[in-house]
Order: sequence, then C-alpha cells, then structure tokens
Amino acid sequence: MQAPVGFRIIASGSEFEARVEEVVLSIPPGAVAAYSVVAEQAGRSGAARAVGAVMARSDGLPWHRVVTVAGRLVPGHEAEHAERLRAEGVRVRDGHVAAPIPWWDATTGSDPNVASTARRAGRGRPSRGSPR
Repeated sequence: MQAPVGFRIIASGSEFEARVEEVVLSIPPGAVAAYSVVAEQAGRSGAARAVGAVMARSDGLPWHRVVTVAGRLVPGHEAEHAERLRAEGVRVRDGHVAAPIPWWDATTGSDPNVASTARRAGRGRPSRGSPR
C-alpha cells in the first residue's frame, strides 16, 4: 500500500530503540556513559554496537554523552564530539575523555559533577563509578 501524495510513513522504532533513547536522555550534561552501560540499562547486555546504530538513526539525542568504555570519542566525528563535550565541561584530550572520566552512575542516576562538587567542599567520599 502506498501513502497518498504529501504523506510520509514513519515507522515506529523497536522497544529497545525507545529504551536506548530514554537512557541516553537521562545522562546529565557534563557526564558520559559507555555504550555497554547504555545497552545494559536498555535491557540488552552486550548490545553496545546496537546502541551506536540506534543513536546514528536518531535525531535530537545527546549522542556526545556516550563514548567507548575506554573513553574514546566517535571515530570520524572527534572534533564535533570534543566540542560538544567541552561545552558541558568535560575534558577531552587526544580523541578521548580525559581522566578522571566523569562516568554517569546508571544505577542511581547520579551526576558525577554533583558528587565531585561535594568532595571539593569536603563532603562525601570519592566514588568508583566506572562502566562495567
């Protein structure tokens, strides 16, 4: 069946795609998450590449907040990736997020920037929030 002239058929994404989008949208500015963590939170452990594919097809997602488990930026898009992360206060060096990497804690949804602010003020203790 063909759509009438002037109409566009938009296929809805899968349940996994919707969950990936939800997870990526929950990563706060100034924090990053690994593709593997996003996949796990979206219910498909081990589907890191599928997360990348979903993000490549999606508009409006803060894709720049997702990096490899080693902190590597998206190959071929390093300049834009770095620019977007730096605009949120994330340090980038040589195509990677610079240490200490501000990993988002997916289990609590906590913002690593809030925790580090508390530590600088003498409250709290350092977290070990790194991707699995």
